[in-house]
Amino acid sequence: MGQDQTKQQIEKGLQLYQSNQTEKALQVWMKLLEKSSDLVGRFRVLGCLVTAHSEMGRYKEMLKFAVVQIDTARELEDANFLLESYLNLARSNEKLCEFHKTISYCKTCLGLPGTRAGAQLGGQVSLSMGNAFLGLSLFQKALESFEKALRYAHNNDDTMLECRVCCSLGSFYAQVKDYEKALFFPCKAAELVNDYGKGWSLKYRAMSQYHMAVAYRLLGHLGSAMECCEESMKIALQHGDRPLQALCLLCFADIHRSRGDLETAFPRYDSAMSIMTEIGNRLGQVQVLLGVAKCWVARKALDKALDAIERAQDLAEEVGNKLSQLKLHCLSESIYRSKGLQRELRAHVVRFHECVEETELYCGLCGESIGERNSRLQALPCSHIFHLRCLQNNGTRSCPNCRRSSMKPGFVGSLPAELFPQGSAGPLL
Repeated sequence: MGQDQTKQQIEKGLQLYQSNQTEKALQVWMKLLEKSSDLVGRFRVLGCLVTAHSEMGRYKEMLKFAVVQIDTARELEDANFLLESYLNLARSNEKLCEFHKTISYCKTCLGLPGTRAGAQLGGQVSLSMGNAFLGLSLFQKALESFEKALRYAHNNDDTMLECRVCCSLGSFYAQVKDYEKALFFPCKAAELVNDYGKGWSLKYRAMSQYHMAVAYRLLGHLGSAMECCEESMKIALQHGDRPLQALCLLCFADIHRSRGDLETAFPRYDSAMSIMTEIGNRLGQVQVLLGVAKCWVARKALDKALDAIERAQDLAEEVGNKLSQLKLHCLSESIYRSKGLQRELRAHVVRFHECVEETELYCGLCGESIGERNSRLQALPCSHIFHLRCLQNNGTRSCPNCRRSSMKPGFVGSLPAELFPQGSAGPLL
């Protein structure tokens, strides 16, 4: 099959895929993969298959096609193709919660000699690396990577990338409990969708609405959280986006738990767990089990709560997510305290403090833990994070942790000023 025919068939598959005829699109691309002798065409088809399987949550299939794509790129002996295929390999491992592998493949991408694709894909590489660092609870490194991705987005006028980075920043601040910023960034993403997203996939709208729902729930605005989550779920169902469906079900369950409606929360957690297990999202499974454990604690079924915690702890250690381990040790501590079991209590207190040290989740000025309660945070240009009030009271001109200069008006940090709303009470990073 010649180049022109290959291009036509790729386009046919894309049209089917965009009209939600996913299985038909996959059939077209798989048949093309068998017949086409054009290496460039095969490379592009493999890229389509990687993307499609990613959005369907078939992450093992996604990884399989990414590996074949790397072999094709090597045959083409072109660094641009090699960069793109390594990025797909990084993304595949990110989805499977193999975060150390993701970081390794991203570093390979960044280490390739100058490529035309570098300017276009460099931001996406930095974003994937940031997501992996966040998966490992390495917060300073995650923030550095997100800032690099955002600079790529601004330098290349890539509003789609900016939208994705804002959603990741929303997740970042939800985890470190600065809920104002956890809401601001997905709201910024939704604004980008409204302003620029006429020709974009609806997944960008769904993604921003989901992250807004998470932030609204954490802020206690449960009606708004439910509204955003319902909109995200509607789009996810229309497009057969299984990973997003699982996240929305988890969010619904958390909302019901926040309302004290445990009878409704439990089946939502079960449904989320079923999809998370099916697609291989182990970090998502940890979050489900943590919610389930909290439900059992609310019902005073402490042994059932401990069983859920033990399962979650095993998964959290597998993927290397320190923040989840920290939360689980904290919950275990409260359970063993109520049971009066001092030996078990002390063991979890020790591990909790070890996790705090490993994640560096404490303010270098006041020494208090970051992430224990909702509070406004501030990152300096070096990406070290402090309580905003501590920096304002201290008036330092250099980072208290690494002594690098922090001389920016109002401690704006290193994100572009246009991210900050006019008239805001202070910087939002």
